[in-house]
Amino acid sequence: MAQYDMPLAQLRAYAPAADEPNDFDAFWARTLAETRAHPLNARFEAVETGLTEIATWDVTFAGFGGAPIHAWLRMPRHRQGPLPAVVEYQGYGGGRGLAHEKLLFAAAGYAHLVMDTRGQGSEWSVGVTPDPDAGSGPAHPGMMTDGIANPSTYYYRRLFTDAVRAVEAVRAHPDVDPHRVVVTGGSQGGGMSIAVAGLVPDLAGVAPDVPFLCDFPRALTICDKAPYADVGDYLRVHRDKLDAVMRTLSYVDGVSLARRASAPALFSVALMDLICPPSTVYAAYNSYAGPKRIVEYPFNDHEGGQAFQELEKLRWLAGLFGR
Repeated sequence: MAQYDMPLAQLRAYAPAADEPNDFDAFWARTLAETRAHPLNARFEAVETGLTEIATWDVTFAGFGGAPIHAWLRMPRHRQGPLPAVVEYQGYGGGRGLAHEKLLFAAAGYAHLVMDTRGQGSEWSVGVTPDPDAGSGPAHPGMMTDGIANPSTYYYRRLFTDAVRAVEAVRAHPDVDPHRVVVTGGSQGGGMSIAVAGLVPDLAGVAPDVPFLCDFPRALTICDKAPYADVGDYLRVHRDKLDAVMRTLSYVDGVSLARRASAPALFSVALMDLICPPSTVYAAYNSYAGPKRIVEYPFNDHEGGQAFQELEKLRWLAGLFGR
């Protein structure tokens, strides 16, 4: 494996020209308004995990279309005052997992909400949330082409809206400081973090790792790995749908959403990433409108920084919250 994308100097400068629909902001304002017409109805049910130092709740809240979305919320069992919170989104194919998993942020003293991913959670991590609003029409296996012929029916319209509502849900817990909420995730979860940063103006921070769903025009032509390749496979059959598909993807592109974000950001990128090409990550990073920093892993594929990046995030969070 080698670095196959642009030379590093070009990556650090790469910022594709704006290519977004005129009604981009109206589309998302309408989507969120329609969802907020449904009561959030955030419910927190304490669960016993056998962990002596971490308290856990099974969370349900109303996502896109009012559909129930599941999550886990974890906090230190012995805590004082409202805590800053970290909302985490999952990589492609993953779900929220089991109640005793993902303890890092709670062990570090944060409230940690892990959102389940509608219709996913059967590839590498357990999920329980169905997708009752599944888009109509043919789709290539996976979620990438679900409803892709129209922005209104596209899967990621629903998922990004769920992700926004997850922030609203964690803010509803009495032991969370609603003014100190950070979002994070890797791959698909990184793309979702960027989306939420662009749609929620008052986040305290965003930490996308090797983010997916960025710079579709480039990603679809240089990446032959799933999930990006699923779109190419769909278009190979549906030759007449190219314009419609690219229009749909323009509403969920992390580059456009990054331009609307203002929270402090910590990105990470792997320079040998064959699934989320480095140039697509830099397209979002260089377009990001808020204060930002990126950590580069020159010899890693899509696994990125893993535990090394977790340390980066813990240091970054400590500085962000003065801890």
